[in-house]
Amino acid sequence: MSTLIRSKAPLRISFAGGGTDVPPYPQERGGAVLSVTINKYAYVSLLPADDDAITVHSLDYDIVAKYHGETDLAYNGELDLVKAAIRRLAVQKTGLHLFLHSDAPPGSGLGSSSTLVVALVGLFRHWLRQPLTDYQIAELAYQIERVDLGIKGGMQDQYAAAFGGVNFIEFTDQAVIVNPLRVSPDRLNELEYNLLLCYTGRTRVSANIVARQTESFIARKSKVVRALDAQKEMAIQMKNALLKGQLDDFGHLLHEAWQTKKHLDPAITTPQIDAMYEAGRKGGALGGKILGAGGGGYLLLYCPFDRKHVVAAALEQLGGQVVDFGFELRGLQTWEREEMSSS
Repeated sequence: MSTLIRSKAPLRISFAGGGTDVPPYPQERGGAVLSVTINKYAYVSLLPADDDAITVHSLDYDIVAKYHGETDLAYNGELDLVKAAIRRLAVQKTGLHLFLHSDAPPGSGLGSSSTLVVALVGLFRHWLRQPLTDYQIAELAYQIERVDLGIKGGMQDQYAAAFGGVNFIEFTDQAVIVNPLRVSPDRLNELEYNLLLCYTGRTRVSANIVARQTESFIARKSKVVRALDAQKEMAIQMKNALLKGQLDDFGHLLHEAWQTKKHLDPAITTPQIDAMYEAGRKGGALGGKILGAGGGGYLLLYCPFDRKHVVAAALEQLGGQVVDFGFELRGLQTWEREEMSSS
């Protein structure tokens, strides 16, 4: 009989500031992001094995892969996030089964890849009894994804998943600072009720968009620099609107932030996304944006409560899939289940 260990970390919605968390912008100008985690998760389970192999079961993709040592853990495009976490935390010296599952696919715009790495780090921390703080877990997840694997992207997703809740996250050349916002339950319920989440029907490779955006910033393309600066300012304004309870202003700012975000890279929007957004606005949405780097994934819209059903119907007519969700105020969680068979 063995002990089963599980972890789960929440996916996130980023309202504004995305892109200002991607180096070298935060080191040079300081970044800021406003986000909230939702009740969609990345899950990882660990069960010790009788042999010395590490067997990874990806339940979403029906993949089972077995690794017997360091040489088997070479990066080849298959389960590289898992391999990198195993190598970074040196857990390849014992046998185990890992089971992976996520409520959203990679490329959805909800930070699912980074959230999976946070869940892996949290799982291994629990199993190895390592005294890591939420900040250290987020930083380790960032290092695994961005440094070890060289995947282009920012820092916000790792910190959002580790901490959970509604956060205004600041990025400087010295540190990342997570500021949890004290928002009343009534206000959070109202915001949640007015938000509509719609899957566009397609995912995208965010690293390509992020890489071009970063190159444009390094080249000091004025359009991109101005757009990033504006994204940071929008994050500050939206934080203030939320804290003051000015939710309709929040919705209008979401629209402004989306108009600005489109200047970062031509691939951020598509004709399909534009058509869905325009239909949402005609239906009564005050504002919205495509989540994540853009190009596909989930569309978020802020709607007056009496127009939400109209907006939903318009989006579904264009092939969108409206998804129920709620806010999740907890971050990474790990727990154990006793008396499980090791087979």
